[in-house]
Amino acid sequence: MKALRLILNDQLSMTISCLNGIDKNSDIIMMCEVMEEASYVPHHPKKIAFLFSAMRHFAKDLEEKEYKVIYVKLDDPQNTGTLDSEVARVLKDHKLDLLILTEPGEWRLSEKYKLWQNTLTVPIQIHEDNRFLCSISEFQKWAQYKKPLRMEYFYREMRKKYSILMEQDGTPVGGKWNYDRENRKPPQKNMSFPKRISHKRDWISNEVIHLVHDRFEDNFGTLEPFYYAVTRNQALKEARHFMDKLLLFFGDYQDAMISGESFLYHSLLSSYLNVGLLLPIELCKMAEVTYLSGKAPLNCVEGFIRQILGWREFVRGIYWNFMPEYASMNYLNSSRSLPAFYWGKPTRMFCIEECVRQTKDHAYSHHIQRLMVTGNFALLAGINPVEVCEWYLAVYSDAYEWVELPNTLGMALFGDGGIMASKPYAASGKYIHRMSNFCENCRYDPNETLGEAACPFNSLYWDFIDRNEDKLRGNPRMNYAYGNWDRFKSDKKTSIRLQAADYLKQMAENIL
Repeated sequence: MKALRLILNDQLSMTISCLNGIDKNSDIIMMCEVMEEASYVPHHPKKIAFLFSAMRHFAKDLEEKEYKVIYVKLDDPQNTGTLDSEVARVLKDHKLDLLILTEPGEWRLSEKYKLWQNTLTVPIQIHEDNRFLCSISEFQKWAQYKKPLRMEYFYREMRKKYSILMEQDGTPVGGKWNYDRENRKPPQKNMSFPKRISHKRDWISNEVIHLVHDRFEDNFGTLEPFYYAVTRNQALKEARHFMDKLLLFFGDYQDAMISGESFLYHSLLSSYLNVGLLLPIELCKMAEVTYLSGKAPLNCVEGFIRQILGWREFVRGIYWNFMPEYASMNYLNSSRSLPAFYWGKPTRMFCIEECVRQTKDHAYSHHIQRLMVTGNFALLAGINPVEVCEWYLAVYSDAYEWVELPNTLGMALFGDGGIMASKPYAASGKYIHRMSNFCENCRYDPNETLGEAACPFNSLYWDFIDRNEDKLRGNPRMNYAYGNWDRFKSDKKTSIRLQAADYLKQMAENIL
């Protein structure tokens, strides 16, 4: 029986399950660039170029291992533009008897696979994605009797399952499961950071760069310079560089934000991990070895491992456990339109401007900037979650719906009403002032709530607390915020509401 084995753009692993048992003599591996996938949101040009180049390099590696590969480029004359028609065309043209798939990462593709089972003329096998450390069914079994669902307890189970940073008696190395409290240092004056790796572009990447420039020049984001790793060897080089040069201080300053510094000590590995060039278990073990060899402290190593072994797997579990209803949740009934400054239009808020600039330049912004600046503003201003989630999905090179949606809808916007987080991650401008140097370059004062110079985050924070009182006051983790709000005199509350309303009006008029 001759099989077609389809590999998606985020399945670039030689160990991917759809390749198990492959017959090199008869089976065909298919990969394709289709406009359908490249344009369902207006993806950042760097993201598209990264994916296309990584795909083409992966196909080349497969061919060098003597697999039969059909690769359809975006500009191939016969390219029909959709996965459906391309798969059907190849099955027919090559008279294949079976379609073998690895389960996709996104709900929309899983629905497409279900449709294929009714429309295609050959049987279909769908294999579990063996790269993740917790299967969908395993997570659902864990979550069945857990109310509420909290990442910390899931993470502990994963640590035990894979024996990562564990003592022989079953206790965590160092005596604690979580060192997050040690990983919240604000930036220091005159900090410097190791130089980042830049990968030399070959003819494949150059060809892709020209294609993306021609086809997606109107998309938000700068294409050049292009420095991404596009092969597994290059991605491994990035991982080793992080372990050797950056993990040492990763934890301490993972929440810090600095003007003009996009990367700090962050790993920049999520794009390679989510596309399949790196595997989660190998990164966890590399980090563990770095700790055991004395090259990085426990708080930094544990924090990095928790993001992968805990948070990444937990987020995926939440996504598949609650989809498709999850995508339309809007617990706080937020309905305002996404402001134009998210797409690079001018704003007088330096923190927003800086995070959007970094996003535009790099298709990257680290997690605190996503959560506590762009995400926090969208939460406070009551921006429509659908528009916010589409923006996050479009502009970041590591964004796929399974990871983006719970992080944005659940964590940043509290749109799921507490499935992901025990409280909204709402904060005033004082948080940004404490954890960054952004406020030094801003016309607004983070210490002022009222007046022309007042930071918009401050009045919007209290307005958020006030207008969502019916849904949030009963949350025990919001007692402190409501205790402070209750101490304000009525005339101050009125002034805050008016100040927030004026800023929301300015936002709608693109003059904030």
